[in-house]
Order: sequence, then C-alpha cells, then structure tokens
Amino acid sequence: MMEVDMVETYRELSIPRQPEMNIGTAGHVDHGKTSIIQALTGIWTAVHSEELRRGITIKIGYADMPIYRFSDGESEIYWSRPYIDGQHGELVRVLSFIDCPGHESLMANMLSGAAVMDGAMLVIAANEPVPRPQTKEHATALELLGVDDVVVVQNKIDLVSKKEAYENYEAIKEFLSTTRFADAPIIPISSIHHVNLHYLVEALYKYIPKPDKDPSKPLLMYVIRSFDVNRPGTSYKEIVGGILGGAILEGMIKVGDEIEVSPGYIYKEGGRIRNQPLYAEVLSLNSGKLDLKEASPGGLIGVQTDLDPSLTKSDGMVGNIVGRPGTLPDVLYEVTLDVRLFKYVVGTNETIMVRPIQRGEAYRLNIGPATTLGIAIDVRGESVTFKLSRPVIADDGWKSAIAARYDNKWRLVGVGEVV
Repeated sequence: MMEVDMVETYRELSIPRQPEMNIGTAGHVDHGKTSIIQALTGIWTAVHSEELRRGITIKIGYADMPIYRFSDGESEIYWSRPYIDGQHGELVRVLSFIDCPGHESLMANMLSGAAVMDGAMLVIAANEPVPRPQTKEHATALELLGVDDVVVVQNKIDLVSKKEAYENYEAIKEFLSTTRFADAPIIPISSIHHVNLHYLVEALYKYIPKPDKDPSKPLLMYVIRSFDVNRPGTSYKEIVGGILGGAILEGMIKVGDEIEVSPGYIYKEGGRIRNQPLYAEVLSLNSGKLDLKEASPGGLIGVQTDLDPSLTKSDGMVGNIVGRPGTLPDVLYEVTLDVRLFKYVVGTNETIMVRPIQRGEAYRLNIGPATTLGIAIDVRGESVTFKLSRPVIADDGWKSAIAARYDNKWRLVGVGEVV
C-alpha cells in the first residue's frame, strides 16, 4: 500500500489549470474549517488583520486544490500532491475552496459564498455537542440554496477518546437524519495532525460530482469579493484598475472583453436610492497564481478591470453581477417572493416559533451574491413584496434566504423564490 507523505501538506500547492468547481466550507465557528483547507492546500485563507487578531474567518477566503489519483494495482489513493512514493498521480480534478465565516453575526457573508458553491464540506468538531447553533444554521442554508452534494467532516478527533469520537459520530448521524444530507459520508480527521486527509480528498472527488455548466450561454458571474491592490503612495502612473473576484455560473470571459457590472454604483439622489451600472474592460484574468487568457465556469477567478479601484476596495462591489452589456436581468428595487417559512427559528439554542411575515417589518434577504434589507410592503398569503434598501439583480426562480430579527440578532426563518 502506498504511503502518503504528510510533510508535504505544509507546502503550498502548484495549481496546473483553472479549477472546475467550487467547494464551500460550512459549520460552527472554531470547528476548524480554515485549518482543514490549510492542511489540504498549504494556504491559510484568513489573511486579514482583524481575522488574524480574532482567530476567526470574517471575509470569504479561498484556495485552490488539485486532486490526483494513484493506483498500485490493488487499491487507489486520492491526494492533493502529485507524487506518492515517487509515483506521479493522474490529475483528475481541480477545485476551489470557499472558506465561509462560521460566526452567527457573519451569516450574510456565508450565504454570499453559498451562492457560488457546487458542493460543500460541513465541518463538525468531535469535541463539542452536536449540533451547535451555527451547524444547524449552515446546514439549513445549504439546503435552502440548493447545495445538495455535501461531505461531512468530523474534525478534531485528536482531542477525544475513541469512545467519545464514536459517540460524537452517532450524534452527527442523528442530526443529519433530520436534513437532506442523511446519506452524506462522514470522514473523521485531525486537520492539525493530518490524520485521514487523503480519505477526505477521496470523498470530495467521489461524492461531489463536477457540475454541468454551459460555457456557450451569455456570461453570468457572481461577485463575492472585490479589491484595490494598489499600495498607499502608489504613483498615479502605476495605479491599476479594480479587481472583481467571484465565480462564473454560465458563459465565458476573455481578456479584452467589455463587461457590465450591475447594479453597479449605488448612490442617493433627492433622498432616494439609485444605481448606475458600470462598464469596464477586462485587462487580465487570474485563477490563484495562474494567468488566464480566458475563463470558463467553475472555480474562483479574479478579473482585473479598468474600473476606478476606489469602487472595488474593501469588497465594495460584492453582490454585483457581471455579464455582457445589455444581457443581465433587470435591477430590482422591489422584489416579490413566493415565501416558505420554517416552523422554528434556525440558529438558536432555544426552540422559537417563526412568526408570520408582518407588513412594515424589515427582513434580511440574500439573493444570489447580494445581501439587502427588505421591508415587507404587501403580504398576500405566501406571496410577499419587499421594498429593498439596496437594489439587486434577480430573475424569476432565483432563491432568497430570509432572516428576521429575534433577540436583536438576524436568524434564518425561511426561503423565497423570485416570481
């Protein structure tokens, strides 16, 4: 049997091609999502100063990983490095990890990341009760946004006895039985000591299939990050345009293309919120450290544009949609949803009944990559119209997560579909 060299897991990977799919991380804060990605890829995705200070993921992080298949004639091993015992593996897939915050106050960021997930790792710690509030909330979010393919990771088995690990495993199975993920594989690992990581890589390959996306359709890209990469004091002659980070759901994008970014620039005029779509040229494309001439659906990409970087700094363009000029759905200042409320509020330790949608009440809506506040202005049974504090791009059939205020915190209470 081939031996996996765990020393290699400390080294950042070389990515041979553009990733074909996005795998999200979901689960309660402090259950080790970011450390798992580091163990698999060599990249620590929490890189912002506030994240490093607080020790939690605040913004959506990302890292790419190849999967290689090795065979000795009797068995197979799947691993993220190209060599085992001197044998070069067969490259079978490249994927992007989307590392989402687990803290309850950052649920809107997690939902933005979930909008571009093709599958997910639901991470549950072996040394804590099951389920924790945000474990339930993240599992529900994956369900309502249509992320069907999930691998469950039982992390931190090094912190418990064999008996405790098994009891925790049984608790995970019981929790999953109440969700759509009852048959999902559960992989026990230790991300810190690099135990069973190759089994996790194998499960990601076998249980989360590559999605079927159509590159021939009009371009549709969700923006979940945006950046100004210019350092303070940069000469005006050397300033580069703003960067849009996200995932292509359909279509292709090439260097030199003209794109529309919508809703674009949001501003107030005469006391009213207005928007101005932005138009830009694609100056370069990047996937991790790969420079691309063109990009297709799958994986996370960075699009350098000639936009004023003041617009893209500090995630200023998150929630926008990118497409060819004139091809995107309408910008909505009001949206009507076919609403399905849950029986109980998600994400609390207590059991709280969900109250009906009330006219005049504010709700947090996550539609595609966008987060906005919606005031219910018309309630007719399951059909609810919301006036939006920030306009969004949406089309018929798009899903929306709905959160309401309970004990001064936003809690998931239902799902809506744009009609």
